[in-house]
Amino acid sequence: MATAVVARPSVRPQSRARDEEVLVWPDLVFIEFIAAMVFTLSLFALSVLVNAPLLDQANADVTPNPSKAPWYLLNLQELLLHMQPALAGIVIPTVWLGILAAFPYFDQDNDRQGVWFGTENALKLTIVSAIVGIVGTVSLILWDSGKLAEFMHDWFGISGGDTFRFLENVRAIQAELPWPDWSREIPYSPWEIKLFDEGNTGQGATSFQHLDFPAFVVEQAIPIAAMIGLPCLLIFSLWRVGWVFTRRDALIVLFSGFVASYGILTLTGTAFRGQGQELVFPWDLKVGEGIPGEE
Repeated sequence: MATAVVARPSVRPQSRARDEEVLVWPDLVFIEFIAAMVFTLSLFALSVLVNAPLLDQANADVTPNPSKAPWYLLNLQELLLHMQPALAGIVIPTVWLGILAAFPYFDQDNDRQGVWFGTENALKLTIVSAIVGIVGTVSLILWDSGKLAEFMHDWFGISGGDTFRFLENVRAIQAELPWPDWSREIPYSPWEIKLFDEGNTGQGATSFQHLDFPAFVVEQAIPIAAMIGLPCLLIFSLWRVGWVFTRRDALIVLFSGFVASYGILTLTGTAFRGQGQELVFPWDLKVGEGIPGEE
């Protein structure tokens, strides 16, 4: 017995009304042209009013102090000061780019898509997450540099003494705690693997035969725990108070905190790192050789 199959007519998506659309020219291009001209004139005015801090010609035999990356990579250079270099320069950027790429797949709700602050509590979540990201990042930088302990001692007379000296900064956890000797050379591979060995001399080699557990805790475990645990704690707290309802709310919290931390890391690396990458105020920065009359 034959069965007739009736093809259903395809449903075409409704087109937007003409009055909801604007033309690229002049509505978009003209505004972009005006913005470009304003930026160019502002740059010319700034060049006339402020002298560029140019140094002497580059000398390959002399490394500037401080030696800084381009401004758009200073956030990564700042991370290098607080954790294991491979973790800061390779693992974290790669993982975060993967997380950003996964955002559209995590939130597939089409409701109010493409709308600024498209959820009920989006604006509040953005502000709170940005504030927490700024305060948290600044606090961690101050703690890791030891400036937080100095501030507490100078302003409030609070000092940990010998008992709590390991809490002055992250490195003090590795240096001040009485770690047993065996914890600094935990064998986990029967073969010695060396990278960057210069002519089999052992110089510049990185060995993967033993694990320095205190260094692992300071350079990897604590930074990873902070980067994963603190955002999760923030999202959970905002969910408990009734602000986070949807996946989009959680992504708003995550991305707002990231942008705030990204900006603080860039600002710190640009204006608050002096010679030897020490944390100083911008007005205390000392310019190295290159400007006549200044040393």
